Amino acid sequence: MGSMMRTGASGMRDTRGSGGRFRPEAQRPGRPWLTVIKWLAIIGVAGCALAAATVAFVFWMYGRDPKLPDYARLSDYRPKQTVAITDTADHRIGELFSERRTVVAYEKVPQILVDSFIAAEDNSFWTHRGVDYWGMFRAFVANLRAGHTRQGASTITQQVVKGLLLTPERTFRRKIQEIILARRLEQSLTKQEILALYMNQINFGHGRYGVEEASRYYFGKHVGQVNVGEAALLAGLPQSPEGNPPRKHPRAAKDRQSYVLNRLVVMGKLTAAEAQKWIDAPIKRALIKEHGGDEAALDTLGGTVRTTLDTSLQDVAQKALQRGLRAIDKRHGIGRPVRSVKPDKVASEIAKLAKRLPHGGPVAKEPYDAVVTEVFDDDQELAVDLGDFPASLVLGGEDDARYNPRDDDGKTRKPSERFKVGDVVSVMLPAAAKAEASSDDDDRPKKASAPRHAKRRVVFAPGPEGAVVIIDLKSRKVRALVGGYAPKVGGYNRATMAHRQPGSSFKPFIYAAAIDSGKFTPARVVIDAPEVFKEFPDWKPKNFETGRFDGPVRLRYALSKSINTVSLRIAYEVTPQAIVELARKMGIASNLTPEMSIALGSNEVTPIEITNAVATLATGGITAEPQFIEALDGKPVPPPHGEQVLRPEVAYVVTDMMRSVVTEGTAYLAASLKIPIAGKTGTSNDAKDTWFLGLTPDYAIGVWVGFDEPRPMAHETGGAVAVPIYVEIMKHVSPPAKAFVRPAHVVEATIDKATGLLAPEGAPKGTAMTEVFVEGTQPTEVAPMPGDVTEENKTKGEYDD
Repeated sequence: MGSMMRTGASGMRDTRGSGGRFRPEAQRPGRPWLTVIKWLAIIGVAGCALAAATVAFVFWMYGRDPKLPDYARLSDYRPKQTVAITDTADHRIGELFSERRTVVAYEKVPQILVDSFIAAEDNSFWTHRGVDYWGMFRAFVANLRAGHTRQGASTITQQVVKGLLLTPERTFRRKIQEIILARRLEQSLTKQEILALYMNQINFGHGRYGVEEASRYYFGKHVGQVNVGEAALLAGLPQSPEGNPPRKHPRAAKDRQSYVLNRLVVMGKLTAAEAQKWIDAPIKRALIKEHGGDEAALDTLGGTVRTTLDTSLQDVAQKALQRGLRAIDKRHGIGRPVRSVKPDKVASEIAKLAKRLPHGGPVAKEPYDAVVTEVFDDDQELAVDLGDFPASLVLGGEDDARYNPRDDDGKTRKPSERFKVGDVVSVMLPAAAKAEASSDDDDRPKKASAPRHAKRRVVFAPGPEGAVVIIDLKSRKVRALVGGYAPKVGGYNRATMAHRQPGSSFKPFIYAAAIDSGKFTPARVVIDAPEVFKEFPDWKPKNFETGRFDGPVRLRYALSKSINTVSLRIAYEVTPQAIVELARKMGIASNLTPEMSIALGSNEVTPIEITNAVATLATGGITAEPQFIEALDGKPVPPPHGEQVLRPEVAYVVTDMMRSVVTEGTAYLAASLKIPIAGKTGTSNDAKDTWFLGLTPDYAIGVWVGFDEPRPMAHETGGAVAVPIYVEIMKHVSPPAKAFVRPAHVVEATIDKATGLLAPEGAPKGTAMTEVFVEGTQPTEVAPMPGDVTEENKTKGEYDD
């Protein structure tokens, strides 16, 4: 019939032929790309679902990590801060810090600075919830196109988390934790609180942290006083604290500032004209140092410590120490010629030096003689030779200022006025440059100029260093603390940190133990003679100052002349253990060994502790900790608690004995002051350390001089080195001629100088003297008249040859 049928099952059309049978019609071609799209869509949806599930699982897994830092602690932000140090008049004299930071409240920060940080670091800060996902995608694309990291995508919140909660490592795990914590932090703190954390924590270069310290450093003002240009400059620094600071890289800093200003225009915070004004303006900065500048501009909100230091006394002590050290330099040829050879003998001198020089060349920290071969005034340089080892000695730097101080007109001498060809000078290799771990380059010594006339550089062998401590006896307040010729803020302070042998300056503790024992008096006669102690058969100590022995001497005389053998006999009788115990009670905190050598001051102490401990004698036997801090944030610090550790009468007698050190002993130079002074000099083995401890009714002053790397100061003593420094200080202090207050239980007696017994009636003039005693220990026996033969003066005659 020619009709057509459609089969639903096969979708094919059949036609009936003439034979009456059906045959299938050929299939029409389909559309395969629709199938591909369909399957891609299915795979895409499944992939997205899987990716979302994976991301969700990753965030869930890291989010429940018990080791994840606790973001809640940021609500109680307590960072490291700068502590201001002032003197007694509240003048700022320094700072204490491990990180220079002064925290300021969000309300104290100008809005333009807040806007600048938003413009520079996170322009969607106010709208995102801790993470800017679109910004991350945008940065990813930009970095992909550039082929390197060109944009960052961390929000301010993420930077806070990174800086305060996480480590700086760059790992997938840390990045996920950063995102998790950033989102949680946004739910815990307000935007303003997060910004306050950010602005107080970040690094601005040169060792300054937080906006307040950065503002003070770069502009010399509080952060609340910065203008638009300064705000833009500050906001541009955190991106690269060491790459953008104006001091090191002014052009990079200007470019970054301009970027921030332009971003402020885009954000509608500035007009284009105003931004251009600051873009065209040069960068101005005021570098505020620890010891200068406007005091009012240096106030800090991080805390203020008012110290006990008196800046006038500190200055006097500093200058006295410098003059004393320069005098030693001159005596020992330090920083100047030690000898000279004629110009035609220079070659032979170099040959001699070559024989003494180590085969591998000079060794670090060892001094060597070098002969001057040329002098260059224009370049401030000496060409020297250590022995076929040519080098240059660059003059005019900070290390040379000590040896070439300015005269009254502010001028220094030219190299040719100080040196000539043939001069021999003492030099050493310069100290190896330390790695510059800190970016705070203003606190580091300035680098010396590179030599122009030799490949190698040497420096003068350094002179000795020193320390001065001045303590107010009534309050135990430290009025001056000088730690060296030119101490650096935060540097090595020898007054508090140098442990050195006190030598004979330790003898006041020996004699105090002797008088306190009741076995000795100032009048007791002890034999000054060589002696071998059976416990130490190989030890044969001698008297440093004279090298001779005086035979029978009174204890007062022995102290005044610093006789070692007498100190040893005292130590042997009262025991080293008793001496150690008393010294510790009086304030010596360093380790003391109870051995016989303690009688000679063999244990090391610091200048501050021995000065404060000896001060106990002048305060009637009452010891107390030295006081360095007078007030914290305006609140007075309670004075140190005093403790009676020595009977007042014992302390007085020992102090009075120490007066003889000045009137007739090793510190005779101090007698020129014409006021009552009790003191003790000290010289350790080979004069590696020299000391003087001086007491008046008002002050205890300690002076130490020696090389940092202990080595002998030939022919020097505490009396020749430390006493003149003390005298110069006291001339400026100009204390009244006030006597030490005598306590109860101290009596006087007229004694015979030779025997220490009571002087006989009618004793010849000059043979008797008045002596002080602890009540009950004064002599009762009367001495024979001079000329009468007794066992005692017969024995003394054996030492008078």
